[in-house]
Amino acid sequence: CVIWDPYWDHHIPLPKLGPLHSRLVTAFVALISFINSYDGDFVFDDSEAIINNKDLNPDTPLSNIWKNDFWGSNLSSNSSHKSYRPLTVLTFRINYLLAGGLHPIGFHVLNVALHCVISVLMIDVFAILIGGLVHDGKGVKLNLSPKASFLAALFFAAHPVHTESVAGIVGRADLLCALFFQLSFLVYCKAFQGNKSSGDKKFSVLWIFSSILLCAVAMLCKEQGITVLGVNAAFDILMVCNLNIYELAHRLLSRRKSADVSDLFTGGLLMRLALLFLGGSFLLYARWRIMGTGPPSFTEVDNPASFAENVILRIVNYNYYYSLNAWLLLCPWWLCFDWSMGCVPLIKSATDWRIVWPLLLWCCLMGLVYQALCSQDSNKRRTLTFGLVLLVIPFLPASNLFFRVGFVIAERVLYLSSAGYCLILAYTVGYCSCNWKKHKVCAATLTLLCVNVARSAQRSQHWRSEQSLFTSALSVCPLNAKVHYNVGKNLADRGNQSASIKYYREAVRLHPKYVHAMNNLGNILKERNELKEAEELLSSAVHIQPDFAAAWMNLGIVQNSLKKFDEAEQSYWNAVRFRKKYPDCYYNLGRLYADLNRSIDALNAWRNATMLKPDHSLAWNNMVILLDNTGNLAQAELIGKEALKILPKDHTIMFSLANVLGKQEKYKESEGFFLNALKINPNVASCHGNLAVLYHRWGKLDLAKRHYELSLRLDPSAPGTKENYNMLKRKLEQRQRTVG
Repeated sequence: CVIWDPYWDHHIPLPKLGPLHSRLVTAFVALISFINSYDGDFVFDDSEAIINNKDLNPDTPLSNIWKNDFWGSNLSSNSSHKSYRPLTVLTFRINYLLAGGLHPIGFHVLNVALHCVISVLMIDVFAILIGGLVHDGKGVKLNLSPKASFLAALFFAAHPVHTESVAGIVGRADLLCALFFQLSFLVYCKAFQGNKSSGDKKFSVLWIFSSILLCAVAMLCKEQGITVLGVNAAFDILMVCNLNIYELAHRLLSRRKSADVSDLFTGGLLMRLALLFLGGSFLLYARWRIMGTGPPSFTEVDNPASFAENVILRIVNYNYYYSLNAWLLLCPWWLCFDWSMGCVPLIKSATDWRIVWPLLLWCCLMGLVYQALCSQDSNKRRTLTFGLVLLVIPFLPASNLFFRVGFVIAERVLYLSSAGYCLILAYTVGYCSCNWKKHKVCAATLTLLCVNVARSAQRSQHWRSEQSLFTSALSVCPLNAKVHYNVGKNLADRGNQSASIKYYREAVRLHPKYVHAMNNLGNILKERNELKEAEELLSSAVHIQPDFAAAWMNLGIVQNSLKKFDEAEQSYWNAVRFRKKYPDCYYNLGRLYADLNRSIDALNAWRNATMLKPDHSLAWNNMVILLDNTGNLAQAELIGKEALKILPKDHTIMFSLANVLGKQEKYKESEGFFLNALKINPNVASCHGNLAVLYHRWGKLDLAKRHYELSLRLDPSAPGTKENYNMLKRKLEQRQRTVG
């Protein structure tokens, strides 16, 4: 490889630290930037990827992670997002095993540690891209740009756009992908380690194969890993072969012979590029087969620009998205957990002032490309070229150029691309230091680093809980219906349903077809007995999305409350039709049948619920109560005992079974279940009251008196208890007079 001395490195206003000290400082900056998140909760997508993902459970076969997507759905399912990241899921599973359950602190600590390691490795990556490949006599790689690579790594370590990847646990995919991306690149560089001079074209095929293997590992963490092959190819052409693209193009256009072209053929470049191409093609083919040879399906709200019928509008809006991504790198102040659902309105006409931003982006990019290709300064050419390579190539999978993606903007996809931006920024600092007063450049650089660290720490604080995360998005994306929906849902989950209504209504106003917001708002209105509006919302939801099983079930509950029994029954059956295994729906259907005195149908519905969900306590209990009320005491006893084999500590079933046994005059057995129920929950007035009735009938009047008094103390208005207690007192007084 050609070796050159990056003169601008000496002018960077930083102390020249040794390799160990520079790594320690970089790791420390990465740590203090994101340490705030270490004891945060599971937030946002963590609930689906971790809490609800059965592949993390040690009881689930380990082989399932190779069959399912990142979210635990089978890859062959129509609902699968086709995100195949088994190694990332494996690390989640290891976290689960080590912590003995779903404890978020271990997940967060590993994410922060990974970011520290990646930031440290960036020093080696930047050192090669800036200063070239050079080794001492012992084969140890030398860093010819210690200040520049250190500064670029510091910028990377503290960049606030990384917060989603580091503080959000699902960002583990981006971190692992970046780690193996770096290792693949560094191993590719190892292929040329034995070269002694610029004319030496020897390379190791073994190291190249190892690099491709690490690329495959990166892909098993996140699909973006495939892009390292493009970076490796660019590195090979521009640095290993020292190709001057501008000079080559000039010679070809002037029809002059180019020694550069012949060097490419004799230097083994074609063979190396062929290996990279064949390896990449194989990995893409394998990925396509795993995905089921079909892309994931996304809706218009996920990525509205990709659904625009006019190709020109589509291109304009894609470029507007690129400009917003560039702005997040330049000024990472407006950060949001989600940018969909109206957060970024489409540009629909040439008079929209926002069209200036993509024009400005391309002017800046063309300026950088011109400097990268045409500058007389070889250091500037190569540094800017590699900055653009790192900026653009890892971003390509998210660009909508090759396939539709399921988001408008996603800060996490900028994790790798930000390395290119940091490299260009470090060069800018070096260039300014050569031409401006150093103390001013030093002050500006330190200010930028401190601001980034502070912003990263602040943003990490937002990611500690869903409440702070969702609320922080309101000022950034006030037009985003999903932001209002998540704020409302978080409030409702914390018991503040009244406050959540406002946000659900705003979500529906911003996006009138937001069926999940309609469903949740309908549920709250149902609880507040505002049944008419709840019915209207839920009816609209199932009209917009006819296969929305949960909305059908909730509509059935509302219709049942409105005494629209036929419509309610039909709604329940629609829910079951669209979700075959729906135990809660069978439970509610059973309640409807019980209200209609269709006892057999009710029992069958509840039995279906318990077959689908054996620990469905309410369904078991209702079966016992219904059989008790209809006089089928022997069958009620059998059902109750069957239920307690599955739910041995369910005090409600114990209570119902004790009542059944008491009616059969099995007093001793009944007493045992009452007492066990009270051990589990001693403050249930009805349990004390019914146990008192049992003792009353059994003739144990003193015990009956004690439990009547306990029941009345817990609930003075308990129905029938006071009357029974008065009857008992008269009986005790009569007994005392008889004894006297």
